[in-house]
Amino acid sequence: MSRRRAVGNRIRAARIQAGLTQEAVALRAGMNYGHYNRIEQGHASPLLDTLFRLADAIDVPLADLVREENPGRRSEG
Repeated sequence: MSRRRAVGNRIRAARIQAGLTQEAVALRAGMNYGHYNRIEQGHASPLLDTLFRLADAIDVPLADLVREENPGRRSEG
């Protein structure tokens, strides 16, 4: 699964857990519904500022939206 799709899935899960519609989150975040929908579906990559606004709109920590479930070990250097 692509990272973009995984972030979209985490945003969707947080939105549903908060009992919000896509329209409500888009409105709270001050963004276009269509763009929000593309982010949630994994078809668009949100900018960091957009992720902050979405986290605030859903009332969750930013880390909840971007944390990898099983991050692989990455070699340094």
